[in-house]
Amino acid sequence: MKNYAKPGEVLYHVGLSVEMLQGAKYALVPGDPGRVEGLAKALDKKAVFLASHREFTSWLARVKGEPVLVMSSGMGGPNITFVVEELGRLGVTTFIRVGTTGSLQEEINLGDVVISKACVRMDGASRAYAPIEYPAVADLDVTIALRDAAKELKVPFGLGVGVTTDSFWPGQERYDSLNGYVLRRLQGSLKEWQALGCTNFEMEAATLLTLCSVHGLRAGAICGVVAKRTDSESVAPPGVYKKAEQRFQKVAKRALEKLIAADKA
Repeated sequence: MKNYAKPGEVLYHVGLSVEMLQGAKYALVPGDPGRVEGLAKALDKKAVFLASHREFTSWLARVKGEPVLVMSSGMGGPNITFVVEELGRLGVTTFIRVGTTGSLQEEINLGDVVISKACVRMDGASRAYAPIEYPAVADLDVTIALRDAAKELKVPFGLGVGVTTDSFWPGQERYDSLNGYVLRRLQGSLKEWQALGCTNFEMEAATLLTLCSVHGLRAGAICGVVAKRTDSESVAPPGVYKKAEQRFQKVAKRALEKLIAADKA
């Protein structure tokens, strides 16, 4: 039996109640609190602010008449556990991670988007929910909606298996950290993931996909490319970052429209 929130109960970490969500079943979850307002207003110019508690900043938008929550998760897998656990208790059933990423394949360029059909579980948080053999797989309907939306909008995209890490530096084999050292077991890992056809590095999707599968919820992920790891470790300049953000906003909105229409059919 699901442990749903009681009427009037404000959940401790996210600072939200059932009443505040107005029946929202869909949630977009960027990592950065600073990205929430722009994303919510890209969905709905009349989107409204709900709450800001810890790293969880929340706005409510409407897409095709349906309430959609846009809430930051903060960075990393442990924060995603709060998002899924508490939003699930508030009645959210469909989650889409939106954010930024570093591409691993030559054909995925700066400013493109990457849609994850699955992720390698290099995170730690998901291991508290399922053994490592359990796959981090995106919901099929959500993934198809994101793919078809990108095609319709003519947004260049990659579709494949991402790699989710808890560390931005050694976990992604970056050498521009404070001391420049990468553990021997991680040295060469970048080339290994590339050889295995993995599309991108990021820090939340595997945790989200695993937890949603375990809890019987739907999840998908789309990220804009702001670093091309086949070229360098550097993050792209602001203009490229903005292009990537605008693209994943448009694709996420169109995908939501498709999911909402299908769910109502």
